[in-house]
Amino acid sequence: MRLFSLKLPLAVAGFVAIAGALALSGETPEHQTVLPLPSADAQFRVAPMASVELGRQLFYDPVLSGNKAVACATCHFPDFGTSDGVSLSIGDGGIGLGPDRKIDPDNIPEQRVGRNAPSLFNLGAGEFNVMFHDGRLEEDETRPSGIRSPLEDNMVSGFSSILAAQAMFPVLSPDEMAGHYSENEISTAVRQGRLTGERGAWELIADRVSAIPAYKEGFRALRGDDREISFIDISNVIADFIAFEWRTDNSPFDAYLRGESILSELQLAGMGIFYGKGECASCHSGQFQTDQQFYAIAMPQIGPGKAARFETHNKDVGRMRVTGDADDAYRFRTPSLRNTALSAPYGHSGAYATLEAVVRHHLNPVEALYSYDRTQAILPDFPGASDWNVLDDPAEMAAIAAANELEPVDLNETELVALLAFLNALTDPRAVTGRLGVPDSVPSGLPVAGGR
Repeated sequence: MRLFSLKLPLAVAGFVAIAGALALSGETPEHQTVLPLPSADAQFRVAPMASVELGRQLFYDPVLSGNKAVACATCHFPDFGTSDGVSLSIGDGGIGLGPDRKIDPDNIPEQRVGRNAPSLFNLGAGEFNVMFHDGRLEEDETRPSGIRSPLEDNMVSGFSSILAAQAMFPVLSPDEMAGHYSENEISTAVRQGRLTGERGAWELIADRVSAIPAYKEGFRALRGDDREISFIDISNVIADFIAFEWRTDNSPFDAYLRGESILSELQLAGMGIFYGKGECASCHSGQFQTDQQFYAIAMPQIGPGKAARFETHNKDVGRMRVTGDADDAYRFRTPSLRNTALSAPYGHSGAYATLEAVVRHHLNPVEALYSYDRTQAILPDFPGASDWNVLDDPAEMAAIAAANELEPVDLNETELVALLAFLNALTDPRAVTGRLGVPDSVPSGLPVAGGR
């Protein structure tokens, strides 16, 4: 765990504020382990605006999906905190956005997407070197591409960042963007294992983009040459857009760290609990409240999970699926808490609909697992879906509980209210809409994902 210290005057002020906050809850600093506050000094990638604009168009353009009906923005929309407001998404085969998304009766999907759509905030910051709930994509200097990926045989070099490499996954997923196996040229290529190379899925997507004059001219102007557009080019500009659009490092907490403003007494009390008695910063450390590590915290498992399709019990062992190490069973990455008040539902399966509910889970994970209220799940209607298989399986529930690494924490209701107030102080107002917003149209002429 990496912790950051502040310059002396602000660090002292922070400690005084925490001491006062603890006093509000009847505690004293002598009874607490108070961690140092982080520094507001994150380093971000900077890209040309021409690249950002190209990425913006492609992010909202369904042309990248197999059936030309789903865009990146379908599951990562600003109105829902760059997620989609549901526990588990309906990607290809859905109509509409967010909780209103419904199954297309003319293109019924096979299943829900297996895990909750994560938010995209601050992914352009240098500290984000791991992607996805299970960390299956991460920077690794020992690999020729500089990235460790489950697609090792198809991994190529040239991605500008790990954020850019992340974009290669959703377009290859049948449930997310590619479509049912063999129903279009891209899903057919995926099923046949043709990902890179001639007539592979990436080349087919790039050919679609190249055939659109506005994109062809945009990339020509950006690169200063007429070479063919590759999928790597597409991924790189999408990453540039995400890094620019959802850089959100100007929350009240950031301003407090920079000495530019103060927090309310309630927020200060919550900050004291977060960095003290609540032990939240043991994992949620750094400016963006994540140590990028993996922990088992007995989070309820709903939906299809991430098991192989022939496994019908919906098991999701998290990090273990990447490493093969039994000690990693049911571990998932520590999420950043930036703008967390905007990005419900919470947990790798989106099991909790409210911030209060997921915080209460952390106070006693095993007890919360066994008393989980299924009405917390926000699941668009999906006839025949087996959403509760794990919760109805005593052996699997026991395994999840046994893997838990998080000790119970005793907070009273006053302290919980204060902690929630602090978590709301992590919201940057720019996170609500993004910096550029949703375009009115996209070069393909297809309906804009979330067009207003």
